[in-house]
Amino acid sequence: MRRIDALGIGLGVFIAAGLVYLGLQIFGLDGIKAGIWTQALLVVGLVGWSLTYLFRVGTKNMTYNQQLKDYEEAVMQKRLEEMSPEELAQLQQEIEQEKES
Repeated sequence: MRRIDALGIGLGVFIAAGLVYLGLQIFGLDGIKAGIWTQALLVVGLVGWSLTYLFRVGTKNMTYNQQLKDYEEAVMQKRLEEMSPEELAQLQQEIEQEKES
């Protein structure tokens, strides 16, 4: 994520919170109660976002992990393509021997 994206998201959250605050005041809540409910919604949103982040970390479903996995698979594919038929046959025999043991 670029800095401008982070600034845009922050500005968007700030504006959204202000609109929620004004909306609650329009629906009849006084300023203090509207502020408390707005803060409560922001905290719930922040905790929810944090939990989704922790879930992605726990399941290793993050961009870095996916890029690393793709890179390792590409390296292995390249190595297999560069092997001669004799080397491939030898590798297959080794794999079969490991499966048997």
